[in-house]
Amino acid sequence: MTINFDRHFPRFESDRQQVPIWCLTPHEGRCTHRFFDTSPISPSGRYVALLRFPFEDHLSAPGDVAHVILIDLETGDETVVAETRGWEFQLGANLNWGGGDHELFFNDVDTSTWTPFAWKLDPLTGQRLRLEGTVYHASPNGRLLISSNLVTTRKTQCGYGVCLPEAMLPPLRVGPLEDDGFWITDTRTGKSRLLISTKTIFDRLSAELSTPNVDPDRSEIAGFHSKFNPQGDALMLSLRWFSAAEEAGWDMFKKDFNAVQYAWVTLRIDPVTGEADLSTLRCATGSKLWQKHGHHGTWFPDGRRISQNLAINGNADGLRFVQVNADGSGLGIIPGTETLPGSGHPTMHPDDRHILTDSYPREPVAYGDGTVPLRWIDLRTGEETHLARVNALNPAEVIHSSLRCDPHPAWDRTFRYVVFNGMDKDVRRVYIADLTSMIDH
Repeated sequence: MTINFDRHFPRFESDRQQVPIWCLTPHEGRCTHRFFDTSPISPSGRYVALLRFPFEDHLSAPGDVAHVILIDLETGDETVVAETRGWEFQLGANLNWGGGDHELFFNDVDTSTWTPFAWKLDPLTGQRLRLEGTVYHASPNGRLLISSNLVTTRKTQCGYGVCLPEAMLPPLRVGPLEDDGFWITDTRTGKSRLLISTKTIFDRLSAELSTPNVDPDRSEIAGFHSKFNPQGDALMLSLRWFSAAEEAGWDMFKKDFNAVQYAWVTLRIDPVTGEADLSTLRCATGSKLWQKHGHHGTWFPDGRRISQNLAINGNADGLRFVQVNADGSGLGIIPGTETLPGSGHPTMHPDDRHILTDSYPREPVAYGDGTVPLRWIDLRTGEETHLARVNALNPAEVIHSSLRCDPHPAWDRTFRYVVFNGMDKDVRRVYIADLTSMIDH
């Protein structure tokens, strides 16, 4: 579908801009799209689903209401299609499109019981189904949802799950657990079940997940990211753990960042039934690698490799763009980026030639004033182009890091358009860039 953005959306202009960009939220603003691994653009290309925060100058409290909005790219209309109490500032309510424009998934919280759950919403008719589980990521066909416990994501880092009253938070639990891990939800029936427990993961991958100073059996363990590959037949699952104290730990990134251990594990899954093949469970990158410093792994378009930022040669050499096979083999710097620093939220274009990423304001490639580049890297030539200069500085970040505004550049399903977040003075807005000219040459 070809959209004439100039009919309804104002142009965005910045230094060094190489591609046309429009602001999708020029009115009230305070909006965000989800993450760099999911597009807010509907499968047909006509609609954009975003979350509007009720405020962005302080942290959310349990029960605060945010709005799910739908933008019609053909008419420019912006409509509130739902409200939710199941959101935080980094990934909003984890909005995910399903297999078509009539399937939109997002989280909510039943405040009568303080139970998190996901909705399956038809944003065009208003019809909805309450699902048993929550959503972190939807499969490409919309048939399945994968999610960790979105209450306990806040153990290490706020911003990615849901917010409950302190009295409703789970008590201290130590070691790998048989009843915690990652849940799969069938979006047709609404039923949810535990797909794989942290105990199963640590039992089967004990050697790869062992660390010299932190014993998993004496740690608090929490699932975090969980992602289907583009083919829907594999998952990458993120684990985080830290040594248990006398009381349950929360927001450990703020309290003691270096205490947290990390790992990415993968396994194959049936894209229709959601049955996991536990014989394929592997550790892609374990805690020993993550301790070198790194962030933001995601699938290559081929669904068999993972990209991430990793200080593979140690902190002295800094972050690099790294690739690794899903089973942990083939670890190395992505060819063509040997002289370039890693940053932000990198994704590979299906042409296997280009990397798109942003940066954090304090990373070396940023401009030093709160603005950051959209980086476009040609792997054949090693050339880097800054597509635009984006304001990523929310002044409220001084209150808590989860209030930051990460651009999170995300491709649409045609890999022509990129959606990203940015600040317009002190207001969070969402933008769309047309990268046709960069891909075609």
